[in-house]
Amino acid sequence: MSDPSVTGVVHLIEETKTYGSKGFRKRLVVLEQDKGSFTNFVPVEFTRDSCDSVDEMNEGDEVEITYRLNGRRWQKDANSEVKFFVNVEATSFKITGNANPADAMSERVTDPNAAFDEASEEDAPF
Repeated sequence: MSDPSVTGVVHLIEETKTYGSKGFRKRLVVLEQDKGSFTNFVPVEFTRDSCDSVDEMNEGDEVEITYRLNGRRWQKDANSEVKFFVNVEATSFKITGNANPADAMSERVTDPNAAFDEASEEDAPF
C-alpha cells in the first residue's frame, strides 16, 4: 500500500514556530485546490527537521505532499467534554509546477518576435 498524498497549489507558507522546552518545531503550509464550485484549503504541517525543506517551496508552486494522519484526544479535566483533533503531517513532497510560469517561458523564448522572423509569407494566416 502506498502512502497517501495530496496535491494542490501552495497558498500560504508560515514561518517555523518553536514550542516547549525541548524545541519542537512546526511549519504550516496551506494548499489550495480548485474543486469547481468551491475552493478547498488543506493545511499540512511539517515538523522537526522537515521544516527547513519547506524553504524550497514558493507560494504558487504546484506540489504533491505525501503525509500521515496523526490524531489525539484532549480533555481539560475529568468533568469536561472530550475533544479529538487530527493533524496532517508531511513526510515528503515534490514540486510538480513552478510558481511563475512567465519565468520559465522567458528562459525558453528570449525574443518574442523571433518566431515572426522565421515564418515565411506563406505561413501567415492573413
